[in-house]
Amino acid sequence: MKRLMLLTTGLLLVACSKEEPPPEPVRPVLSIEVKALNEESLGRFAGSIQARYESNIGFRVPGRIASRNVDVGNEVEKGALLATLDPTDQQNQLRSAEGDLARVQAQFINAQASARRQQELFDRGVGAQAQLDIAQTDLKTTQASLDQAKAAVDQAKDQLNYVQLRADHKAVVTAWNAEAGQTVTAGQQVVTLAQPDIKEAVIDLPDTLVDQLPTDVVFQVAAQLDPSITSTATIREIEPQAQSATRTRRARLTLADTPPGFRLGTAISVTLSSAIKPRLELPVSALQEVDGKTRIWVIDPQNQTVSPRDVSLISRTDSTVVLADGVKSGERVVSAGVNSLKPGQKVKVDEGSPQ
Repeated sequence: MKRLMLLTTGLLLVACSKEEPPPEPVRPVLSIEVKALNEESLGRFAGSIQARYESNIGFRVPGRIASRNVDVGNEVEKGALLATLDPTDQQNQLRSAEGDLARVQAQFINAQASARRQQELFDRGVGAQAQLDIAQTDLKTTQASLDQAKAAVDQAKDQLNYVQLRADHKAVVTAWNAEAGQTVTAGQQVVTLAQPDIKEAVIDLPDTLVDQLPTDVVFQVAAQLDPSITSTATIREIEPQAQSATRTRRARLTLADTPPGFRLGTAISVTLSSAIKPRLELPVSALQEVDGKTRIWVIDPQNQTVSPRDVSLISRTDSTVVLADGVKSGERVVSAGVNSLKPGQKVKVDEGSPQ
């Protein structure tokens, strides 16, 4: 009886030993597609859209500002009235010049009559040559005074016209530097006009970065309020000296395109990047350290299995790594949970995984 029991137990053990082990469970994983990077970011800076050409204009005569006819942001056409001065002084000067002109005109009429009489007397032989010469000299002198008086009147009229400040081209008013009631001198900057046709991006760059900019640097410009409004830009000019307080240098960039959303004064975000040799970048969570080696887990898209692959690193930050080899662009690797995987294990790629 004992022998029969031992034989039965042996048969059961043999039967159990022939059963296959249960399959590994399918493990859901997060994954990422490897993409080659062709550009290196050099930083992001804030700036604004400005006009390339601006003019600071003022009155050609001194006086007290009587009115301001436009505000900052207004678009003005050529010849539009921007501001006026109190014209009292210029009107008085014009009246004085016109009075001088009337007086000289009367003198000129008398000089003409005197010269004509002396000429007639001389022609009849009863007049002296000396008297004729004096009359003709007086006529010429009075003629010169008349010309001078006419010029003074013209100048006074111009001075009166100068109390009106007008735009000399189509523009946008970007700044006022004087208010109504303020007394200004001739040529003092009163208003700034910007030509809206040609716009550019203006940013301040650290002095240390400017000296390191590569010749092929690319600027990506986007509106801060609407990042979908974008353009590329190239350097037009950079200030030769840094500002002492901020140690930055102002850079003016020529825009490749000027979308309607890039209005004067629009706040922009400018990203600097430079072309580099293609490289592969992955999140740090995709790495696994085993026996002093660094590896990643590559997903077979057909069999939905994973396999380890050794890689070499070029650089590493707290969040990303740059690989020298071991993976190709377009392959998909596990981006999280690598420490719980086994070679050949079935995985389920999460549809919501980062790409």
